[in-house]
Amino acid sequence: MRHAIESQVLDIPHEMTTTAFEIPGCRIVSNKGVVRGVVVRSRSFIGTFGAGLQTIFGGNISLFTSLAERARQQAFDTMLVQAHLAGAHAVIGVRYDANEMMNGVTEVLCYGTAVTLERLPR
Repeated sequence: MRHAIESQVLDIPHEMTTTAFEIPGCRIVSNKGVVRGVVVRSRSFIGTFGAGLQTIFGGNISLFTSLAERARQQAFDTMLVQAHLAGAHAVIGVRYDANEMMNGVTEVLCYGTAVTLERLPR
């Protein structure tokens, strides 16, 4: 819950998500539409400076990795809130996209299709 945008969160739901377009053992009953979470993040001067120092040694630049993961998680959590508000049980076809809006400012988008489900008989 700490990652979601405060004005958009009531409670992070624990719905199922998948990059596939079906949930095994379930039938899609209704399509609630596309849901998305958008986050726009910028690098701080200190973070950019620290990451610049990490590039001297090569390898993973953990400061940028951490920033990217927090942005993805926040976008994902916000998408789940939108799905919950739409009355969905799950989100299928989940995808991420990212665009640099200006130098040092990146938009991260997480989106999918919100659906309601019915369990299939065994």
